[in-house]
Amino acid sequence: MLTIATVNVNGIRAAVKRGMLDWVADRAPDVLLLQEVRATDEILDGFFPEGWHVAHQASDLKGRAGVAVLSRLPVSAVRVGLEHLHPAGAAEPPVDTGRWVEVDVEVPGCAEVVTFVSAYVHSGTAGTPKMDEKYAYLEKVTARLGELVVDPERLAVVAGDLNIAHHEADIKNWRGNKKAAGFLPEERAYLDRWFDGLGWVDLGRRFAGAVEGPYTWWSWRGQAFVNDSGWRIDYQLATPALAARAKSVDVDRAESYEARFSDHAPVVATYDF
Repeated sequence: MLTIATVNVNGIRAAVKRGMLDWVADRAPDVLLLQEVRATDEILDGFFPEGWHVAHQASDLKGRAGVAVLSRLPVSAVRVGLEHLHPAGAAEPPVDTGRWVEVDVEVPGCAEVVTFVSAYVHSGTAGTPKMDEKYAYLEKVTARLGELVVDPERLAVVAGDLNIAHHEADIKNWRGNKKAAGFLPEERAYLDRWFDGLGWVDLGRRFAGAVEGPYTWWSWRGQAFVNDSGWRIDYQLATPALAARAKSVDVDRAESYEARFSDHAPVVATYDF
């Protein structure tokens, strides 16, 4: 059995101070995918000094984004980033760095190499250039997903914070968010393309069934966490060949507001190899 965990840490240093490493020790994932690391390679390596292979892409925008794949298993290849969405001569650093890193992992007893991707999609703001950046990036994600899934025998997982709630069951207050970024019809249509068109499998929904949630993000403000007024925006997507090996998916929701190490909860899947 292989345990794969993904979580948006909302800043690795803050998450560690709140007890993240205790959760890692308890869960003992074989592969750990992180988003919003917001730190340097040196800082990240310092938290995972031994027994981990670390692939990390920090954002060119200081204090923003950052994705990583950490593996206890041997790594055979690392691919960092999608094509930059940055016009020549633009003054600001590219907005799409720190959002995509792929790692090929050698799993004992498995003839195929398994690819793991940590992904962090822009949050966006409806009706602004930030939304245009999100859509442009989603086009590039869609193209890469098409490449990864073209081989029907390919074993791959794309996991992370996609900042899109797919259906009404994936957001508590869906009526009040119909015109909000993260639940716009145009955004949700990308997930339709990935699942219905390309064949990627949303493992969280497959194992949860037709229920509300389980949510993976709650605002730090107010009573959102206490009232479970959240969004399901963190995913593990698997190619059909790997989805067939999936045995369980859990959302590690903290026992209390005070016990949270991030505003996101980890999504943990087990696969039978």
